Amino acid sequence: MKNPQLNKHGELQHLLTTEGLPAQLMRDILDRASTFLDATDLHEIKKVPLLHGKSVFNVFFENSTRTRTTFEIAAKRLSADVVNLNIGSSSTSKGETLLDTVGNLCAMHADMFVVRHAQSGAAHFIARHVAPEVHVINAGDGRHAHPTQALLDMFTIRHYKQEFHNLRVAIVGDVLHSRVARSQIHALTTLGVPEVRVIAPKTLLPAMVENLGVHVYHDMVQGLKDIDVVLMLRLQNERMQGAALPSAQEYFKYYGLTEEKLSYARPDAIVMHPGPMNRGIEIDSSVADGARSVILSQVTFGIAVRMAVMSMLAGNK
Repeated sequence: MKNPQLNKHGELQHLLTTEGLPAQLMRDILDRASTFLDATDLHEIKKVPLLHGKSVFNVFFENSTRTRTTFEIAAKRLSADVVNLNIGSSSTSKGETLLDTVGNLCAMHADMFVVRHAQSGAAHFIARHVAPEVHVINAGDGRHAHPTQALLDMFTIRHYKQEFHNLRVAIVGDVLHSRVARSQIHALTTLGVPEVRVIAPKTLLPAMVENLGVHVYHDMVQGLKDIDVVLMLRLQNERMQGAALPSAQEYFKYYGLTEEKLSYARPDAIVMHPGPMNRGIEIDSSVADGARSVILSQVTFGIAVRMAVMSMLAGNK
C-alpha cells in the first residue's frame, strides 16, 4: 500500500504521522534539524531563504499557542510568508465544509498547510484533496497523531543520549487521549529503542495498547526503575468523558512525577513534557524546573525540527 506521506521517489510529500515513516527518513529530519539549531537562537534571529516566496498557512481548528507559534517562527526563519487563521471564528463556524475552506485557501496560492483539528484523520483527508505541489503538515488531529512533537522529542532524546538502541523510555500519564503518546511510541520503536514502557491507570490506557509494542505498568516505582528517559503527558481533561480519575490530587499521589518517584530512574535520566504542564498534577515543580528537566530545550529544538520538516517538504535537499 502506498504511503500517502511519500512521493514516488520516496521523499517526504506530507507529514501526517510517525506511523509507517521510514527510520532513515526520521533520521534525515533529525540531521537536517541539527543544521538549523543556530537559526533558532532567540537572541540573534538568522533567516535562511529556503522558503522564500512560499506561503505557509497555519490552519488551526483547535486552540494552540506553543505549537502554532513555533511553526510560525520556523516558517519565518525559512523566509516564508505566514498566514495564521483562526478557523473557529471564521468560515467553518458559518457552515462551510472543511474541503470548501481548503479549496478557498488553495485559491489563495497556499504552498503548505499546517493543520490542527479535533477530528482524527483530518490532515490525511486534506492531503488527499490538495494539488501535488501543496504540502500538508499534521499539527495534531484528535487522538490520532502529532508527528512534529514526536520528532522534536526524538531530537531531544538524541541530543542528550546520542543513541536510541540502548535506552529504556517511559511514557507516563494519559495515554488514552494523547495523540503525542501514539506518535512517540511509533517513533521510538521505529528508531530502535529496545524497551518502551507506558505507565498509567487502567482508565487512561487504550485497549490492547500492548499491540503497539510497549510494556504496561500501573505502578510508578516499578515502571520507572532503570529508566533513561521519562516522557510525561498532559491530562487531556477536555477529551475525557465521565470519571476517568477520582481526583487530581489522587492522580498526583500515584502518577505525578516527584523527586522521590524519579529517584527510581537512572541517575542521568532526563525528564520531558510536551506542554502545557499541569504543575502539581502531572509533575512537581521541583522536577519540572530541576537539573534533569529538558522541557525548555524541547521547545527550542521544536523550532529547528519544524524548520527541517518544512524545508524537506519544499524540496530543498
